[in-house]
Amino acid sequence: MTFTLQELADLCGGELYGDAAQKVTGAAALLEAAPGEVTFYADPRYMARLKKTRASAIFVPLDFSEKTAAAQIRVANPSKAFEQVVLKLAPKPITFAPGIHPTSVIAPTAKVGKGVSIQPHAVVESNANIGDDTVIGAGSYVGPETVIGEACLIYPNVTIRERTKIGARVIIHSGAVIGADGFGFEIVEGRYQKIPQIGIVQIDDDVEIGANTTIDRARFGRTWIQDGVKIDNLVQIAHNVIIGKNSIIAAQTGISGSTRVGENVKMAGQVGVIGHLIIGDDTVVAAQSGISKDLPGGAWFGSPAVPLADAKRQIALVHRLGRLFDRIKAIEKKLGL
Repeated sequence: MTFTLQELADLCGGELYGDAAQKVTGAAALLEAAPGEVTFYADPRYMARLKKTRASAIFVPLDFSEKTAAAQIRVANPSKAFEQVVLKLAPKPITFAPGIHPTSVIAPTAKVGKGVSIQPHAVVESNANIGDDTVIGAGSYVGPETVIGEACLIYPNVTIRERTKIGARVIIHSGAVIGADGFGFEIVEGRYQKIPQIGIVQIDDDVEIGANTTIDRARFGRTWIQDGVKIDNLVQIAHNVIIGKNSIIAAQTGISGSTRVGENVKMAGQVGVIGHLIIGDDTVVAAQSGISKDLPGGAWFGSPAVPLADAKRQIALVHRLGRLFDRIKAIEKKLGL
């Protein structure tokens, strides 16, 4: 698909500074963009990349004043404008026709709604309930008495174990395991004995769960992922954890059992959280932080995590230790020590 720069500007409600008739046929990031492609610039940290780009046109903020070799389209939100163009240029989304593939295995007592697509070699166990317009990908497993709401997208090779409750418009990516046993053991007569994990996992509406993420069933009660939560790949969520509405959990984060995460919380990659903590609403936890106590909100970093401002000060002081050591040595030399 081809657009003129004027068509792009009109599409995004932008103001064009350049040749209105010039055409673009693709979109790419600043450093990867080639002639004939459009890119975007929204962060001053990437000015050096902007100066090196070979793109024919750039979405820039409304107050942008730098000169560029490429044409400029000034918009309120360059990232969003770029996204609109990418969607126009992208191939049509893959869709799955309703129907049950003959190689799938559907228990006689399972209920399958209207417009459902069940792909090759999927298994739907007894008394499971699949809502209208949901897709169950190839090789996926839906356990007994599990309920999946309408318009969900379960990618291939997902395991959803027994009695899981999933709301509407949930997306679960390949390799995810929902409802595995929680990690519960106790020592009996000198040996570890398994504690029965008889609770469930509940996932509310509009949640997205990344590839190879695991969400364990509760020891009793529920592990609960609330509305609008977005979970990245390779995340471990233990038994009886609650993740509040609209929180975001990035890759390789691990949250131990019975922790309560508030609403609108943001956890960056490789965060570790010990069990039975309470993390308040609107908390931000920086990458690789270790959480060992309740957090009331605000921004935190480090292991153990401290308020972000304190963490920055501590890091700055550590980086000055070398110079301080040199000064002490010089003073000792003058004093003859």
